[in-house]
Amino acid sequence: MQAPLPAIESVSAVPDLSRIPLDTALFVGRSDELDQLDDVLNESGRATVVAVHGLGGVGKSTLAARFMHLHAGRFGFRWWITADSAAAIDIGLSELAETLQPATRELPVEQRSALGVRWLATHEDWLLVLDNVTSPRDVAGLLGRVRTGTVVITSRQGSGWRAVETVPLDVLADNEAMELLARIVRSEWPEGDLTGADRLCEELGWLPLAVEQAGAYLAQTRTSPTAYLELLARFPARMFTATAEGGDAQRTMARVWHVTLDHLAGTPAVGRLLRQLAWYAPGGIPRDLLAGVVGEPELSEALGRLAAYSMITLTGDAIAVHRLVQAVTRTPDPTDPHRHPANIATARDNTAALLAATIAGLGPLTPADWPAYRTVLPHARALLEHTTPDTDTTQTSHLLNELGRYLEGQGDVGTAIGYHTRACDSYQLLNGPDHPSTLTSRNNLASAYRSAGDLDRAIPLYEATLADRERVQGPDHPDTLLSRNNLASAYRSAGDLDRAIPLYEATLADRERVLGPDHPNTLTSRNNLASAYQSAGDLGRATPLYKATLADSERVLGPDHPDTLLSRNNLGYAYQSAGDLGRAISLHEVTLADRERVLGPDHPSTLLSRNNLGYAYQLAGDLDRAIPLHEATLADSERVLGPDHPNTLTSRNNLASAYQSAGDLGRAIPLYEATLADSERVLGPDHPDTLLSRNNLGYACQSAGDLGRAIPLYEATLADSERVLGRDHLTTQIIRSNLDRARTT
Repeated sequence: MQAPLPAIESVSAVPDLSRIPLDTALFVGRSDELDQLDDVLNESGRATVVAVHGLGGVGKSTLAARFMHLHAGRFGFRWWITADSAAAIDIGLSELAETLQPATRELPVEQRSALGVRWLATHEDWLLVLDNVTSPRDVAGLLGRVRTGTVVITSRQGSGWRAVETVPLDVLADNEAMELLARIVRSEWPEGDLTGADRLCEELGWLPLAVEQAGAYLAQTRTSPTAYLELLARFPARMFTATAEGGDAQRTMARVWHVTLDHLAGTPAVGRLLRQLAWYAPGGIPRDLLAGVVGEPELSEALGRLAAYSMITLTGDAIAVHRLVQAVTRTPDPTDPHRHPANIATARDNTAALLAATIAGLGPLTPADWPAYRTVLPHARALLEHTTPDTDTTQTSHLLNELGRYLEGQGDVGTAIGYHTRACDSYQLLNGPDHPSTLTSRNNLASAYRSAGDLDRAIPLYEATLADRERVQGPDHPDTLLSRNNLASAYRSAGDLDRAIPLYEATLADRERVLGPDHPNTLTSRNNLASAYQSAGDLGRATPLYKATLADSERVLGPDHPDTLLSRNNLGYAYQSAGDLGRAISLHEVTLADRERVLGPDHPSTLLSRNNLGYAYQLAGDLDRAIPLHEATLADSERVLGPDHPNTLTSRNNLASAYQSAGDLGRAIPLYEATLADSERVLGPDHPDTLLSRNNLGYACQSAGDLGRAIPLYEATLADSERVLGRDHLTTQIIRSNLDRARTT
């Protein structure tokens, strides 16, 4: 007969019997969270703490283990339980009882578990860590019976703890993540090349588990961070599950979140919603962009559950998702029911459709519609960066086309060209070369080339598109007339006024006949024809046409319409060209104020108005206002448009001209030289703006008395201008006049 067991209440704690995880020298950072844990314990004496601002892999267990080691002298007994289920908690408590009272090992688990709870309830000097608790419900009974000692809980669930103190845990700081990576790699590969560690940690979202997984892989395979990034891009499914020799296959990014989604399987909309969120930008996802994915109240319930398990961060009107959660979620894996390839593809296509629908019917050049484009843009960028053209749908192509037009209007011509190129290819693949959408896309790509100053690609594309539209849609179709107008504009930009002016005149006549005299496109044609007349030096025809167009635009479109503001700007420039600086300056000032109010201070058209006003001040001799305005405009153009945008090059040229007018050739000549070099590189040696830059540098050298440099520069520029623009072009005449004066001097 077995002797009765002594009451467990009388069993004293033996510190050496504590069960704690191994301490790790790889622990980095987390000082604030450790202090917060300490503060909570100091305030209450006995506390239950949840360290969960987060998804699996954020380092909750590591933090709890570190706390346990740091406070070894504070507690007489420390016990760690892997508490991912109610059964696991019972086993952990039964093992506690068995460790303290070995004779209990023959008892059933339930009895030993009850003894473990009783021991905790009757002793004080202990620390219990319940690691990876699935739900507050799983520990409610234990916490209700144990009112002594200290319990630290880690959990992915951040809500539902009620009276329990919580400590949120986020990803590591960027420098801490790099330190963690370096420690892991250096422990096995001291001479390892860690170039690119910052980019790798950023790509991994500074998530400790991901950094540890990557670091172990780098060390074992002697792979650099840069090479790992390439592998991650090429083989994401493999890399998200890759472990180093001896690593825990259950502790990988893909596996950890698979477990979380298993817990959420009772809410079917969760998986569908997370797959959709995986295609957006990580932060600032408006709830409105999820309309139609899941109906209410299922949408709110699914978002709430994802937030409760820290898979997303939820605010009143926006959602954030860790970038690595997104990356894993959108990586197909036929063996993972949460990441079935067909479901991921459906989510991708639905995202494209939702984003396209958000801007459907809006105008990329209409200021009132720009907030919608700004909302969609970061999420469309994310979608397009993580998809390939072979997966594009009609909605994707439409999204590319509309965002390309918006970005071109905002001055981001590089991205616009990329989007229009992809849209062209996709439309042609989906609809064929003669479909109206394909032709529109080709026209828009040509426009983006023209905005970038790349006329060698813009003009042939315009010409081919016009020919196809005349053949497919007919000569009087509005799209055909648009192509004809755009081709004329490209000819004008190239200085080919002999082709531009007749084409403008014919297009205007056709638009008045087909669309009517008050149609916005007709007003655009009239404005463009006036601009071509001005470029030819024919102010007698240009100025009256500008005036009439401005009056009609104000009447038809309203005084604040962007096209009306353009007409007002152009009339001011015509007055400026005619030497009527009083009216030019007044009109430029009014137009600038209106553009700042309607378009915003950083819009390319606003910057153009500021540049024009500065040049008008310069011509009027008011250099005290001209130079600061030119300097500010150049700085803003470089910031907004980039240093190589054609408008930025014009601003740089004009600032050099203002310095020259002020007699400051020490600043003017180097700026002219830099502008000429950039123009030759960006626009090409034969572009009209490049020819003007070369002429201006010659004029500055002439002003400095350096005729030995000025005259050869004029001679070469004149020869090029006669070849490119013709002997009678206004620019050619200016260069010839400058050369004659230099020779006379």
